[in-house]
Amino acid sequence: MLASRLPGILPDLTDREAVEVTAVHSVAGTFDPGGGLIRRPPYEDPHHTATQAAVVGGGSGIPRPGAVSRAHRGILFLDEAPEFGARVLETLRQPLEQGELVIHRSGGAARYPARFQLVMAANPCPCGLAIGKGLECSCSPTLRRRYFARLSGPLLDRVDVQVEVQPVDRVERMEGTSEPTSAVAARVLAARQAARARLADTPWSTNAEMPGRFLRDLLRPHPGLLAPIEKAMTAGRLSLRGVDRVLRIAWSIADLAGRAAPTVADVGNALLLRTGGEHD
Repeated sequence: MLASRLPGILPDLTDREAVEVTAVHSVAGTFDPGGGLIRRPPYEDPHHTATQAAVVGGGSGIPRPGAVSRAHRGILFLDEAPEFGARVLETLRQPLEQGELVIHRSGGAARYPARFQLVMAANPCPCGLAIGKGLECSCSPTLRRRYFARLSGPLLDRVDVQVEVQPVDRVERMEGTSEPTSAVAARVLAARQAARARLADTPWSTNAEMPGRFLRDLLRPHPGLLAPIEKAMTAGRLSLRGVDRVLRIAWSIADLAGRAAPTVADVGNALLLRTGGEHD
């Protein structure tokens, strides 16, 4: 439910992004010319039984874009992520790292843009009852490990934020949401505009696109900000790839708060979001 609402808080596509997205959907055969350029971020949610060709792309001759490319500049949601085939999940590593996907078939090779926000959801265990103390769960420890082992370490290393969602109780359901989607969308739009202004003289427009060297140059005047990250690296909780991803999240937190640069607290919060609360 949360994932399906993410496109509602994302800003409209820029003219360049709209052309990119429309071109992909035109090649995929999912574009309606009567509606003009696609201006809203796309949302793709393939079922866990989807084939590799359906998710990544395929077909005879020149392969058509799959859900990964159709989600370009939008959201790719994988519900019940551990239930997807291992080969399907591993193909996500290239687009998550490079923002594009190269598909080779007998009829030739095709290169499609694929810069999307990946959202994966998984039950806490196969039976889904390992919540809180997990007293009602009937799964063995071995079964739980085997379930989550389907999500490989290299794939999870490319997931910036890991959050355990707790059940909503009766009181929370009665109270409803604390702020409307429009308020969150306005905050996200302001953060995106701040990032674009900061990156105006670069080839990039979002924090997710900033390369590691550029990130470190931005933070060079504030060396103390990296102390929590260095501690996590020393403890083996963070990889070199994870360092750059934590810094990108820290910049996003600062942009959402209206700050000109991340603080030590922003870096710490970004680290907590990535490691699932393992930071101390």
